[in-house]
Amino acid sequence: MKMIHRLRHSRWACGAQVLLLPALICGISALHAAQRTSQAESTPASSQDYAWVNVESIEGHLARNSSPDAAFSPDSSNLALVNGDRIVIEKLAGADITIQKVLHPKIKGLRDMSIESANFLNADTLILFGTGVVKPKKGPAHQTALLGFLWNIQQDALQGDLAVFGRGGGYGRPRYFPGIKYLGMYKDSAFVLWSPITRKGVELKVPELTREPHLYTFSPHGHWLLLAQIAGGGSSNPIVVNVKAQKFVNALSGYTSTVMSMGFSHDGKKLVTASANGKIRIWSVPKWDLLETMTGHEGPARWAEFSPDGQWVVSGGEDQTVRIWSAGNGKLIQTLSESHAPIDTVCFSPNGNYVAASTDKSVLIWRKTPTGP
Repeated sequence: MKMIHRLRHSRWACGAQVLLLPALICGISALHAAQRTSQAESTPASSQDYAWVNVESIEGHLARNSSPDAAFSPDSSNLALVNGDRIVIEKLAGADITIQKVLHPKIKGLRDMSIESANFLNADTLILFGTGVVKPKKGPAHQTALLGFLWNIQQDALQGDLAVFGRGGGYGRPRYFPGIKYLGMYKDSAFVLWSPITRKGVELKVPELTREPHLYTFSPHGHWLLLAQIAGGGSSNPIVVNVKAQKFVNALSGYTSTVMSMGFSHDGKKLVTASANGKIRIWSVPKWDLLETMTGHEGPARWAEFSPDGQWVVSGGEDQTVRIWSAGNGKLIQTLSESHAPIDTVCFSPNGNYVAASTDKSVLIWRKTPTGP
């Protein structure tokens, strides 16, 4: 698996074994089952009305180009955001948001670190993705390919060694999927998924796919792969791939503008998409019937995701708004207008009590507050 290389002196076996395809489905299914049990225990009842109240706006950003939901700790007590060359751990306690810790990731032999995202693997460990500059003993300094590394929160120190992705060229941009805890890369009709937990890779070949999909996502159980923004493609309609069969099985019709994001509900029974024409769509899985079309964003909707219990959808767009929708009937519940810049990504906390949105330079946080008696 040549797409993953070791940095000099690295001991992280990131390029070790390519597993068989069934391991992808079984591994993701087991991981999702454990996550589903935890979420069911922590998700509060949603029978009463709520208002989303802005409780924080801080300089920094969440994940770039991938879902930011793992910026929340598994128990929803903390949020990790990137601020320059630092990682700020925000403590979430009701309406009170305080800085719990500031981390300063430094890697020997690297300078000018640019961190793209900070994701919780567990309460004590983050996986960070970013780039840096290497100055070899001979030759000019150069920027690295994408780096992935574990960071111990308590010790503020590197845990293990670095993995380097995509060096050598020909690969599409790496994407991290926090719901299944895999990083994915595409090249020549194949996807390689790498796990920071097992430190092994899984290869999925899709022979019918001959051009790079700039946007793709996997269902929580690993049964489905959705493709969009296919290079040179003449249609905006996302394509459905059956992972086990490794072939196209459907297409979601009716799209007349670019799909900006795609995300499955946590139980894998629904899919939500956000489009450049501002529309948010909800689809059933696996029948792929269109259930709801939500309109309201003025301009492109950049991101949309389900709440952990599947009752809500949150979306963010270039109109600088975050919107909360009912996933059941498509009704707009609330428009959050505190941002002064376009929204890049947005997500719910694992317990569903917070929404976090990221712009290019700031992170905004809202708390779900009951309005009923």
